[in-house]
Amino acid sequence: MADPKHQQPQQDAPHGMEPYDVGGEGNLGALSKDQQEKLNKYKIKTRIENEKYLREHPEVECLISGFLQDVLTRRPENIREFAADHFTDSDLPTRIERKLEDRQQRIKQNKFLQKV
Repeated sequence: MADPKHQQPQQDAPHGMEPYDVGGEGNLGALSKDQQEKLNKYKIKTRIENEKYLREHPEVECLISGFLQDVLTRRPENIREFAADHFTDSDLPTRIERKLEDRQQRIKQNKFLQKV
């Protein structure tokens, strides 16, 4: 018989979320089934809201991708100092605008190519 501390969770979680166990007979577990169901619905709702927000604000993707690109290219020793310098750079808004313009141009090109 398997060690109960190392058993795999028995419940299926929503896509992209960790599996979990709920309480059973004589064992309440961390959450009741009703609580876990409400939590799952809340997580799904939050993911949908986050996705909508990110789609409405493409500048967030530009900020994050630009930062990660700089980090991976420069590989700074002090990441906190590097991040502070990166996000307080007075040229950052101009760089983001350029990235947004490039992004829009790529979208237009892709739409054109799909029609061809």
